[in-house]
Amino acid sequence: MDNSLHEKLKAIENSLPEIEKQLSEIDISKDQKGYAEMAKKHSDVSIIVDLFNEWKKITSEIEDAVELINSEEDEDMKSEFESIVTENKNKLDPLVQKIKVSLLPKDPLDEKDVLVEIRPGAGGEEAAIWVGDLYKMYTRFAERNAWNVEPIELTASDQGGYSKIIFAIKSKGVFSKLKFEAGAHRVQRIPKTESQGRVHTSIATVAVLPEAEEVDLNIVDSDLKIDVYRSSGPGGQSVNTTDSAVRITHIPTGLVVTSQDEKSQLKNKNQAMRILRARLLKAEQDKAAAERAKDRKEQVGSGERSDKIRTYNYKDNRVSDHRINLTLKKLDQVLDGDLEEFVVGLIADNEASRLANLEE
Repeated sequence: MDNSLHEKLKAIENSLPEIEKQLSEIDISKDQKGYAEMAKKHSDVSIIVDLFNEWKKITSEIEDAVELINSEEDEDMKSEFESIVTENKNKLDPLVQKIKVSLLPKDPLDEKDVLVEIRPGAGGEEAAIWVGDLYKMYTRFAERNAWNVEPIELTASDQGGYSKIIFAIKSKGVFSKLKFEAGAHRVQRIPKTESQGRVHTSIATVAVLPEAEEVDLNIVDSDLKIDVYRSSGPGGQSVNTTDSAVRITHIPTGLVVTSQDEKSQLKNKNQAMRILRARLLKAEQDKAAAERAKDRKEQVGSGERSDKIRTYNYKDNRVSDHRINLTLKKLDQVLDGDLEEFVVGLIADNEASRLANLEE
């Protein structure tokens, strides 16, 4: 560990008692947001201090063992102490790497719940069917992690697919796990409607939005244009005889959100506002990230929806993530929610990129 990193860790360690004091002085009944922010800071700093203490313990054990080697005359005992030194030295590099990762600036949205939007891209009705398959994949992944899934809008297409699916996943840290799923997901397979057995390529786009609370954004009523209309089903058929569907336009940004799944106009308005808040929060964060990344060689975690991030090939039973060059020959398991290898790989790749940028 170099001196600058050591000094930084000592300063963080020295700051912990003051943070604990500030946390104890906040009246949670009067300032819940302030308490939550300070508690999060305390947790983050405590993790770093615990890792630093572990590093100090290991280096101390190495120093003690080296001292014993120099003073010991028995060769068997020397050999035993040398193995202790080797074993502990092997722990240091991974630990220092873990410490560096813990020092990276935290994404303030990582702890948020998420709204996931899946829409068909190129590929016609096969793309719309693919939307439904991806929805099942993410709901199964959520089940594996004991996360709560809340369907918000499932708009059916004409032939068993979906023209849009929006759902929420709720649990601590969901956004940190799912944010790299944003992008274009390409499927290569023979559609059920294909009589000549030809493989088609279709695309569905996935957007992963951190769910925003009302306190996260200040949305002024005068900035909203709200229209109501009758809900429609597949093929344009009317599914409601009242004007319950809601369209909200955020005038300053031009963002438009619609909701028509609920029979109540008020419920549709609340759902539309929920989606609008999430999109506005994500747009703010993307803008801030882009500004921070102006001078970098590449922007980390841009999540551009136009990028083909992953290909699912049915013939070869494989799934390939093009960002980390990871291919798994278990398509059926991935579609059943076994996404862990991709999620872990993408998080590790993001951390490595951020560390490289930090060191530059």
